[in-house]
Parts: sequence; C-alpha cells; structure tokens
Amino acid sequence: MGGFCEEERSSEDMRFCKQVHDNVHGNIYIQPLFLKFVDTEQFQRLRDLKQLGMAHMVYPGAVHSRFEHSLGVYWLAGEAVHKLKTHQGLELGIDHFDLKTVKLAGLLHDIGHGPFSHLFEREFLPKAFEGFEWSHEDMSVKMIDYIVDEHHIDIDQESTKRVKEFILASSNLALAKGSREKRFLYDIVANGRNGIDVDKFDYIVRDSRACGLGCNFQFQRLTETMRVLGDEICYRSKDYLTIHKLFSTRADLYRTVYTHSKVKAIELMVVDALVKANDYLQISSHIQDPSEYWKLDDTVLKTIETAPDPELRESRDLILRIRRRDLYKFCNEYTVPKDKLEHFKEVTAQDIVCSQKGGSVTLNEEDVAVSNVKIDLTRGKHNPLESIKFFKDYESEEKFSIPDDRISHLLPTYYQDMIVRVYAKKPELATLVSEAFENFQLNTYGIKAQVHATPEKKKRRI
Repeated sequence: MGGFCEEERSSEDMRFCKQVHDNVHGNIYIQPLFLKFVDTEQFQRLRDLKQLGMAHMVYPGAVHSRFEHSLGVYWLAGEAVHKLKTHQGLELGIDHFDLKTVKLAGLLHDIGHGPFSHLFEREFLPKAFEGFEWSHEDMSVKMIDYIVDEHHIDIDQESTKRVKEFILASSNLALAKGSREKRFLYDIVANGRNGIDVDKFDYIVRDSRACGLGCNFQFQRLTETMRVLGDEICYRSKDYLTIHKLFSTRADLYRTVYTHSKVKAIELMVVDALVKANDYLQISSHIQDPSEYWKLDDTVLKTIETAPDPELRESRDLILRIRRRDLYKFCNEYTVPKDKLEHFKEVTAQDIVCSQKGGSVTLNEEDVAVSNVKIDLTRGKHNPLESIKFFKDYESEEKFSIPDDRISHLLPTYYQDMIVRVYAKKPELATLVSEAFENFQLNTYGIKAQVHATPEKKKRRI
C-alpha cells in the first residue's frame, strides 16, 4: 500500500504522507491536501459520531466512529481508481484529477452526517419538521464549501464541484443515470446505479468486526478483477456469488444489528428524548447552517442528561430509563405478507390504539411506539444482480446481466421484507398493547402476529 502513495507522489517526499494504522485496512496514507480537511474541527467531529448510533447498547463493541469509516472509504476509493488505472489507464484516460476527486469524495462523503447514525434524519427530523426533506448528503455538500472557505484550503472549484457530484451520486437520480465524461467514476464512492461501492465495502466489514460477527464477504476479489466496459464498472460473471454475498451480508446486518428489536427500542426512546428537548435546545434549528451544524454530535445526549433545566426533565427521564435498562417494552412483530407489500402503508401508533377492544385501561397514542423496518438487498423488491453488468473473461468486450433463472435456486426469490414491530412505552401496558396489535393484524390481514415473546415470559437480554 505504501507503494501506491509513493507512486502517486512521485515528485514529493514520502515523509509528508501521514500514516494511520486502521484495524480493517492496515496502513492508510493521507497526503497533504487530504490532511488539510482531516485536521479541521468539522472532520474531527466525526470522532463523536458513532457509526452505528445506539447499537453499542446491545453490541458493546460497536463503538467505532464515522471518523475511521471515512478514512477507510478514502483509502478504498483510492485503491479502486488505482486498480482501474493500472489495468486500463490509457484506455480510460484516468488522470491525477480523477484520483484526487474520487479519494476526496470518499473522505468527505459522511462529513454532513447527523448524530446517532441515520436516526437523526430519518426519524428525528421528520417529527421535528413534518414534511421537511433533509439528507446528510446535501449537508455534506454544504459542509465541503464551508470547510474550504473557513480554512482557506487551496483547491480549485472544478475539483470541489466534482467531489460534491460524486457524493450525491447515490441519491441524485440525474447523476445516477446521467451521461457525462468518465461516468464510471461516479459509481465508486456512492453508487446510485447498482449499489456496489466502496462505502459498503468498508462499513460491512468494519461493522461486522466491531459487533463480533463473522464476515466472509471478500471485497478485494471484486476490486482486483473489476473492469470498465462502456463507461460502466463490470464484474466477472464467475464472481456473481461474491456480489450476492455483499448484499446478503448487508441484509443480515440490518436484521441482526441495525434493526435489532432492543436497538430499535433504544432508538425510539432517543428520538422521543430529542423531540421533547428540541424546543428548548433548538437541536434542529441549524440543520441548514454548516457553521453551527458541525457542533452537533452524539454528545447531545450527555448535555440533556446532565443539564439541571426543568424544561429538559422529560428528556432526562427517558435517558435515565435507557441507562437503567428500563426500555420501551417489545410486544410483538409481524412480517407483512409478500402479496401485501405493494400497497403497504406504514403502521402508526394511532392504528394500534384504534384496534383496542376492551381492557381496564384505554390506550393513548403516547403509550405506543411503532417501528416499520424495511430490509432489502438495496433494490427494493428486485434482485440487485439485475442492475449489474458482467463480463465472461478479459478477452471479451461484451457485457451482460445475469437473469434469475441462471442463478442458484438456493438463493432467495424474493428480495424484500417489511417488518412491523410494536412497543409499549410503559411496561405495565405491554399486554394491552400486544392485544391491540393482534387485533390490528387480524383486521388488516386476517391472521394473528406470530408470538415472538410475551411481556411476562420474555427474557431480559443485553
């Protein structure tokens, strides 16, 4: 790896490359331009953003940060471009500008991330601003301009423009499908075309390791053999199972870690705590202003927890409950039938409350929390392999997709699950909430939810 840094910096002294030892990729070398971004308070803030939000409350090892993930994506982005340049450099016209901008996009792709992983933008902000759309990718773009101006970083506008386009490529349909020079470069960091990118390569391996889970997905096999055909990164047809392993491992992480029932219970409580504290602390007031937004990180919970202000009492009480493991009580869940997914409408607390029949206590919406969990292979209900182009061997110039009927019959024929989970915010109401939830499913689908646990018998788990 050191050779790559030396080759790219042919006229510069290797002593100016900062070496960082990463527990996933080994030695990572950071060159002076990139170091100017790393050594800013805005980038260092990423150390205080846990990669997996509140998952460390269930998986104690999951305390790694967006900081190390960003360094990992930076390194893998550079390695990917380097491989393509080595094998197809003259053909593709890859130059120093391409290498610089792709690596910088990898470094800064999460610079606009909010606290607690995706909870901030997907669950907190929609409650703070109903109908308001905001994404960490858009904030990353704003943050890049702010950092360049604030720290007087000597970089040309054409470079920052390309970097921002790379970062938006996964969420911007025009960028994902548009025709532009060296279109394949847009698929390296944030791939909106088929979902294979170095961002996933890093977090799948890093998250699996941090949580103590096995991971037999080998991204190196793909980066070593990938090839550009028709301005699109393609893969050997013999590697289709490796690619499927990428998506299936990601889905397993969603099922067992990211959306673990206890993790979601804690996240629901954190969202409620933030919402209750928002008016007083103005947590959401600076989401359009990079100069203030960068000051917001995971430590906001400690701020609430230790503040004596009476206005924060309800939020403090919720955080204290999390500390004492007095969590929202998981009542039950069900997987939406496949034939109902097309017209599925997210279940709300009101839906459950309205399904209550009898009981000594009348449930209110504030007694119930609902988590609608979607788990897929990045392409919704579709097979992700359909969006990926393959080649037979290095002598062939033909690219093709692999249809379902050529894939192993042991692989899934359906690619999306929607799981509805219901929690009682007060443990003593768990039985009533469970009964109302069963009534809701009976009314909706004509069947009861499978009993995963009852409030009385469920064992306490870390």
